[in-house]
Amino acid sequence: MTLRLGTPVTALAIAALAVTGASAEGRLQTILQRGKILVGTGSTNPPWHFKDDKGQLVGYDVDMGHLLAKAIFDDPAKVEYVVQSSDSRIPNVLTDKVDVTCQFMTVTAGRAQQVDFTIPYYREGVGLLLLKSGKYKSHDDLKAAGSGATISVLQNVYAAEMVHQALPQAKVDQYDSVDLMYQALNSGRADAAATDMSSAKWFVAQNPDRYVEGGYGWNPQTYSCAVKKGDLEFLHFVNIAFREAMTGVDFPAFAASFRKWFGEDPPAPKVGFPSELR
Repeated sequence: MTLRLGTPVTALAIAALAVTGASAEGRLQTILQRGKILVGTGSTNPPWHFKDDKGQLVGYDVDMGHLLAKAIFDDPAKVEYVVQSSDSRIPNVLTDKVDVTCQFMTVTAGRAQQVDFTIPYYREGVGLLLLKSGKYKSHDDLKAAGSGATISVLQNVYAAEMVHQALPQAKVDQYDSVDLMYQALNSGRADAAATDMSSAKWFVAQNPDRYVEGGYGWNPQTYSCAVKKGDLEFLHFVNIAFREAMTGVDFPAFAASFRKWFGEDPPAPKVGFPSELR
């Protein structure tokens, strides 16, 4: 950065210079010297992060860690996962226990004051899970049924209002656990379960002969990974790695992960003018 003569050197400008200088030998170099990237994530929430039958940590968030290791070392195995609770997602980034947190973390303005968010890697929302053998097969069917349709949902002060945004006349039954919510659907006490769209797609992908997804999502929220503030070089690198996975050279690996966990193919990038700039 070149400062013109006569330009006031404010405290903000000095701080910016300090951050720029620090980032030149920042986290990316530390990761390279360490020989692995430390990724914070959970272990109990499929399809995001959970233990498989062999006790291995798997899921879409976990695949994001492998993607970053591949980008840094050309070796997806050079990653160490730090299993953490949801309330440790930001503290572990701030205290350098992890290089990056990828743990179905919703982007909010308040959180963005504490950490830097990467570009989004998923857009979550509320969806509807229905039985394939049930009376209703879609959101349109449920909406047409009006007050004749019963929707199970996890108990929350806003649960009924949330369901009624998509199904204004439906009856809403609230349950104090996710398991009970799904049991209501499986037993026929509910015609559909209002749940995270990712969970609905996961259930359908795992049990295509039993469940269908209602074909309608609402209440969108953005999921991104989080890094410590101040190291813009590392943030820029992670963004490039994610962008090229979703739209460029690493798209086949990314698409395979998306298909595995959500049962659908992400839109393939078109050759020519970059569609993300339209």
